[in-house]
Amino acid sequence: MAAHLADLEVIASTSIDQSGGGVAFDSILGAYDRAGALLSKVGDVYENYTSSLNTPDMQEVQTKMAPILSRHSSKAYDVPGLFEKIEAMYEIRDEKSKSGEWTAEQARLAERVYTEFVRKGAKFDAAKKGEYADIQAELASLQTKFMQNVLKDEEEWELVLSEGDMEGCPADVIAAARQAAIERKKGPGDHVITLGRSLVEPFLSYASRRDLRRTVFEAFSKRGEMSPERDNLKIAVKVLRLRKRQAELHNKESFAEYKFEDTMAQTPENGMKLLTDVWVKAKDAANKDRGLMEAFLAEKGEVLEGGIKPWDWRYYAEQVRQAKFNFDENEMKPFLSLDAVTNAVFDVSNKLYGLNYVKRPDIVAYHPDVNVYEVRRAKKNAVVHGNEDELVALFLHDNYARPFKSSGAWMSEFRSQSKNLAPGSDPIEAIPIVVNNNNFSQGSENTLLSFDDGITLFHEMGHGHHGMLSDATYCTLASTNVLKDFVELPSQLMEHWLSEPVVLQKHAKHYQTGETVPDDLIKRFKAAELFNEAFGTCEYNACAMLDIALHSLSGYGEDFDLAEFEKSYLEEQGMPQGIIMRHRPAHFLHLFASSSYAAGYYVYQWAQVLDNDVFAAFEETGDVFDAETAERCRACIYSTGNTIAPQELFRMFRGRDPDATFMLKNLGLIPK
Repeated sequence: MAAHLADLEVIASTSIDQSGGGVAFDSILGAYDRAGALLSKVGDVYENYTSSLNTPDMQEVQTKMAPILSRHSSKAYDVPGLFEKIEAMYEIRDEKSKSGEWTAEQARLAERVYTEFVRKGAKFDAAKKGEYADIQAELASLQTKFMQNVLKDEEEWELVLSEGDMEGCPADVIAAARQAAIERKKGPGDHVITLGRSLVEPFLSYASRRDLRRTVFEAFSKRGEMSPERDNLKIAVKVLRLRKRQAELHNKESFAEYKFEDTMAQTPENGMKLLTDVWVKAKDAANKDRGLMEAFLAEKGEVLEGGIKPWDWRYYAEQVRQAKFNFDENEMKPFLSLDAVTNAVFDVSNKLYGLNYVKRPDIVAYHPDVNVYEVRRAKKNAVVHGNEDELVALFLHDNYARPFKSSGAWMSEFRSQSKNLAPGSDPIEAIPIVVNNNNFSQGSENTLLSFDDGITLFHEMGHGHHGMLSDATYCTLASTNVLKDFVELPSQLMEHWLSEPVVLQKHAKHYQTGETVPDDLIKRFKAAELFNEAFGTCEYNACAMLDIALHSLSGYGEDFDLAEFEKSYLEEQGMPQGIIMRHRPAHFLHLFASSSYAAGYYVYQWAQVLDNDVFAAFEETGDVFDAETAERCRACIYSTGNTIAPQELFRMFRGRDPDATFMLKNLGLIPK
């Protein structure tokens, strides 16, 4: 941290008279982009550990370091004389760009760095800066505690069952529950359901005992509020109040208004309009799907006390899927082993972008579960023969759930791509080190994935591509450092290829026999693909709408009750019976474990508009691996980072603005 501040002080002392030419650019903005290299190197390792291997000792360190790191960040934006240099460069960016003295990327860097300083309070007076730094430090501590509370609930809770209690569950789910029991040192006949989503959701989908489904569902939905000592609802309200004050310091009416200012959507109203337009259609479709389930129950003469509850929906949806479409997802699972899906995603990556993954078992990672790969491709503008290729990235694949690992799935980096290295640096420092984290339940011999798990793996590889294919000069603009409602485009776009028959026919191999998935099974899978899609859309949209509504409130008084707000808001929106939010407030990590997605959870649906439109461009060629389209996609979406505004990048790729029609069709909300 001291070295970082020293780097910034050198920039601040640079003569303003140098602000004209290329040398001046490098001594101010180029140097700013390079500043804090040691802190970045150490910090990236630390942040990955606190997500992937956050042991009790590490959590103690994290608790102590959260406010310290926040205070350092505040100091970094308040080095005397630094903002004046940044502002001076910002003011001449158009002139220098037009004259050809600066590249377009340099002008973009000047704009983005200036914007970041302003949004961090660089124009505040001393008193406001002090208050802002206090707010940021307190937020850092509260958000860390929020995350640790969820992690603790997930570590501690378990439901010990006999094999008989798991009646209805497929063999791979039973095996995963048995493996969890072994890891938790239970008895020889015991099986354990933990609060990992990859165990919870299949149990809710197939376990025939309604009482046990309810027990698991209620625990899963109450993470973050299981213990009075770990009451995340109280923490969340404190966070909301601090964010409101943060917005007020920026002269904004709400945190949502502040957050949306630096997005493609621009305003909370624009984000909410997209969500509510989809919500109306998805809600109607979900109610129709529930009607199908109720009719199915009536045909069987089965009566559910209280009707279809949230712990029933997945179970009866699977029953209807089997009856109506003659498709059972468990038929697909043997063809979707983790190895098969990994091979598929690597092959798609190769066909689209020429990347080859070379396993490096000699490189020891932070946990034995983690696989390390060199990512290589043919050298540009060269006739390739033999092994004439180049290193693009190191890629770490961390796929299994385990104690002290955060739930969910994410991509992060141990090092970001950059061409702006300090003189004398080892060229390897330009090569990104990318890690993809998943939380699949590990089987005793083979790990079989649901199709949704496979989609998750492909999704994270899309983020991985964003890091590995990055080709920016400046680290500040590289990789995933883009506007939040653009960042999910590369990831969600990648999801489309898993369901393509050409991919399934090549890679969906039975984990025991090696048999290729039958064509008939693929046809039945495709026919059932959109059934119950509205359930997931409602789960998500409810979260995203509540997020914006919550962060748009004018205040959070002493009597503000977050649980009551959730209840009344969902009632107002007409939440379909039997569905709840995918992430309830007490464990909504996107919102309260950091500020990154706060008032920004809508970005997944915003990006859905983009990714469905982009994939349509591939489909329109008649070849989902069309080389010309893939190269445009690489150039406009994956490699460019934030060097060009996202709206312009989309227009460069598609030749027009986005069209939501493709998304609505693919969600089954309007006819194809």
